[in-house]
Amino acid sequence: MVRAFAGLAAVLIACALSAGAHAQSSPVGEIHLTAHNPTAALRDADHKTDVRVTVWYPAQQGVTETSLDLGPPNNPLFYVGSAALDAPFVDGRRRPVILFSHGFGGTARMMGWFTTVLAQQGYVVIAVDHPGNNGVDKMTVAGATLFWDRPGDLQAALDAAVADPVVGQHIDLRRLGVAGFSAGGFTAIAAAGGRVDLKRFQAFCAAHPDDGVCKPQIELAVTQEQAAAALASPELAPEVAHAGDDHSIRGVRAVFALAPAIVQAFDPASLTALTTPVAIELGDADPVAPPHTNGGAAARMIPRAQLKAIANVGHYDFLAACSPAAQAQIPICRDAVPQGPTHITALQDALVFFGKTLGQP
Repeated sequence: MVRAFAGLAAVLIACALSAGAHAQSSPVGEIHLTAHNPTAALRDADHKTDVRVTVWYPAQQGVTETSLDLGPPNNPLFYVGSAALDAPFVDGRRRPVILFSHGFGGTARMMGWFTTVLAQQGYVVIAVDHPGNNGVDKMTVAGATLFWDRPGDLQAALDAAVADPVVGQHIDLRRLGVAGFSAGGFTAIAAAGGRVDLKRFQAFCAAHPDDGVCKPQIELAVTQEQAAAALASPELAPEVAHAGDDHSIRGVRAVFALAPAIVQAFDPASLTALTTPVAIELGDADPVAPPHTNGGAAARMIPRAQLKAIANVGHYDFLAACSPAAQAQIPICRDAVPQGPTHITALQDALVFFGKTLGQP
């Protein structure tokens, strides 16, 4: 019953969409691709340029979906949803595309509760596992600190999907959106044109060492001193010189950021110059990416940005739903409020937002 959460969410969302909107749920297909980004070699522990890509999309009725839940098969830790590997697309139409970026140390699959529902509702979702900063591979200091290279992973994934003979024929590049969680929220805003001012971020953390984004993260504990030393190293310094470059992705028409982090790394002038519609959703009890210095700060700078703060919700509430086993074992699963309503709110708002900005799929 709990495994059906994503499907249940889709039904509830379809009922809750604004008047005039149309939602038709499909099974979800899943295709895996490999993209290549030259900067990945700096971040990946094995110095590979590979970027793992997962594509979720609406599939034909009657396909057999299998569980994407994380953990032991009979005792999962996180309820993610389900998808049918390499299933046929539901039809031959070109569809709006959502690029998705996971959080610090996360994975595309961990955020499947969000991405598979978008696919059920008709979007092609292209997600990545960021090299050196994901929960499958060995984490690296470079993967933690070269955060401005994340949009390049999404660009590489999009290019690979467009070139793929199966996926490419279903992609409508005129309707391109980006979404992400935490560091992925930063990635989504950067993909729309937010530019990095690394010295500004370092100065912020020197003045506010207790801010959640400045502290060592539980997924990989890197202090600001260790980060600064790594960025000054001969290996990474040449890439640091490009931190403030334009890392945007051409054609992005909408951004949906969940609990965005690292916002103090943005040059404020680049955010005030954004013309792309941006929606930000966060929890008002988030100590990891505190709203006032992250999502709220972005909303104050980005013209006409939409901001929703969900009461009593923390940072990790936006991860896949924790099972009872996870709640007993994993500290981040001890949420103050149930995750289900938070997920449904975020999904409903994302579908309404992307429906308005990209057109109904």
